[in-house]
Parts: sequence; C-alpha cells; structure tokens
Amino acid sequence: MSPRKYVKKPIPVEAVQFWKLGDHPDVVADERSPTGFSMPTLENQTYKHEVTPGDWIITGVKGETYPCKDEIFRETYEPFE
Repeated sequence: MSPRKYVKKPIPVEAVQFWKLGDHPDVVADERSPTGFSMPTLENQTYKHEVTPGDWIITGVKGETYPCKDEIFRETYEPFE
C-alpha cells in the first residue's frame, strides 16, 4: 500500500512564544537540557521535551502541551479569528 497525503484539520489551538521562564507554566529550568529549559511529555512525566527560547508552546485539542520550533509553527499555523 502506498502512502497517501493528508491535510491537518482546521482546529484552533492556543499557543504562546517562549522566551524566558514565566512565559508558560509547563516550561521549567533544566540543567540537564542543552538549552537549559524543558517541559514534560504527555506520555510520561519522566521524559522531557527540550525547549529553546523562541519556540512556541502549543496547547492541543486535549489540553496537551508541546513545543514547536518557530519556523515550523509559522509554516503550519496562522492566526484564527
């Protein structure tokens, strides 16, 4: 079976651009992360997403949060009115 192409459904999400501690409550200082910041994954609170200043923190449809690089965010999302 060959792969098919799909388009994301137009589902609004909340997002905030992270620059420093306090910009999003899920991002914490993490001395083990190369960038100095991380946030827990949805699947396992022990594992962490690395967060870099300039990343967007997205809140998904089920309340999950995850980081997204600025370039990818701008290619994938646009403001919702």
